[in-house]
Amino acid sequence: MKKLIIFDLDGTLAKSKSAIDKEMAILFKELLEVTQVAIISGGDWPQFEKQVINQLPKYTSFTKLSILPTCGTKYYQYKKNWVKVYEEKFTDEERKEILFNLNNAIKNSDIEIKKTWGNQIEDRGSQITFSALGQEAHLEEKKAWDNDFAKRKKIVTPLQKSLKEFSIGMGGTTSIDITKPGIDKAYGILKLKEILKIGIDEMLFIGDALFEGGNDFPARSTGAKCIQVRDPEETKRIIETIIACETNNI
Repeated sequence: MKKLIIFDLDGTLAKSKSAIDKEMAILFKELLEVTQVAIISGGDWPQFEKQVINQLPKYTSFTKLSILPTCGTKYYQYKKNWVKVYEEKFTDEERKEILFNLNNAIKNSDIEIKKTWGNQIEDRGSQITFSALGQEAHLEEKKAWDNDFAKRKKIVTPLQKSLKEFSIGMGGTTSIDITKPGIDKAYGILKLKEILKIGIDEMLFIGDALFEGGNDFPARSTGAKCIQVRDPEETKRIIETIIACETNNI
C-alpha cells in the first residue's frame, strides 16, 4: 500500500463548502491511525478547520496529517498545535495584474449571473479565487449553475492567455483558482515529497476534478497514482479499503 494518501476536499471528502459528515469523520480518524494523510484544496486554512479538523472525533491524532490550503501555496503540520511551514504570497504587482485580467474576463464572458451570495472574488494571500455565485452560495444553487464547466471555461480560456505566467484551475462547483506561477496541486505534492521524505511512487492522490482543466489535474503530472471519484460517498469506500488493507498488513 501507499505511504501517503492525499485528498482534495470539496467534492471529495465533503460537499462544496460543507463539513465532512459523521461517517467520513470516523473513517478519517481511523485512516490517520494507519497511514500518513494530506489534504490539498483551494480553500484557505479557516475552511479546513470548519470542514474537517473541528469535525473529527475526540482523541484524533493529527501527527500524521498535513494540510495544504489554497492549492498547496500554504502548508500546515501539527506539532502540539498547528504550525504554518510555508506560504507563497502574491506581490502587490501580481495581485493587481490578476484582478485586472480576472475582472476583464468576467465582464467579456457574457455569463448571466442573476443572484450572488457574498463576495465573488476572494484574495487568500497566496491564491485569488472567483466564486461565480459568491462565497456563501447554497450548494444546490451552485451544483445547478455550471455542472459541465462550460460557463467557467468562458472565463478561464482568456485568462490562460492573459495570465500565462500563473496557474489557473476550476475547483468546486462554481470557482476558479489562480495561484503563483507553477504553484498548484503538483507543487503541493512535490513539497510533501520534500518535507515528509516520501517518494512520489509511494503516494496516492484522490480527487473529483482530475480531468483536464480541473484543479486536481496537475496532480497527474507528478507521476503519483491518482483516483478520480464522483463524490464523498465513493471516497468513503476507498478509505474503507485502504484501512482494511493497512490493518491486514500490521
